[in-house]
Amino acid sequence: MEYTRYVNNSSLTPEEKADLLKEYIDYYEELVKEGKLEQLNQKLPRSAFSDILDAIGCLLKAESQKLAQSSEEIKHFLSANPLPGKMAELLPEDFRVFVLILNALKQWVTAESAYCDKYLMGGTVREKCRNAIDHCLVTGEPLTASAELHHPVRDGRPPIPLSKRGHSMIEGQVAVEANGTAAGEDAGPEPEWTKLRQIRKERNQSWVQLREGLAAVKTGSMTCRANAKSFANKVIRELGLQPEEILALMDEHEV
Repeated sequence: MEYTRYVNNSSLTPEEKADLLKEYIDYYEELVKEGKLEQLNQKLPRSAFSDILDAIGCLLKAESQKLAQSSEEIKHFLSANPLPGKMAELLPEDFRVFVLILNALKQWVTAESAYCDKYLMGGTVREKCRNAIDHCLVTGEPLTASAELHHPVRDGRPPIPLSKRGHSMIEGQVAVEANGTAAGEDAGPEPEWTKLRQIRKERNQSWVQLREGLAAVKTGSMTCRANAKSFANKVIRELGLQPEEILALMDEHEV
């Protein structure tokens, strides 16, 4: 049996796609206003698919054993890529084939997942989703080029653009207070600037060091004064922002 992809037989016009995305974004924005952040990160327990995963695993093992014996192409590949020394005794050929199949399967899953995102919105789905809203649903902050695309549920619905900080809050990496702000942050304006000043005060390092460190992180350079890069990495982690966003924040406050 040959695998065929699901095909969307109800193609939408550009206007219909725009309307559908607006309705979709509005739906989740209302859920956020109601404090239901958990609705933006729903995952079906793996146990729901335990039977089919077991079946797939058994199929892969069976096919690995069969292909290791019957496929001339695979036999040639294994022969052309011999294992050195003792390792040749430790890795059975059918296991090597199993791992090769797993790698092919990962590539297949990646391609199919990308196709599933395009099912409703077409090939420019990522661009359409990014253009559907100009602010993060979770934090309210303006979305930048570094906005992340997040799937509230992996069931075919398209992703929603979120800021890095908003994404961290959704994934539970940042504690959230009852009022919807990240724990430890000011509820008032510019929480990033307030937190940045606090980190700098705690580390007792200069703005110049931070600039050097951020530039080094951004370019991958190792040329900066001592501790500047580790300081920059801490700020990046704590704020959940990209180096260029932090530099822009510093420029805004002329430091």
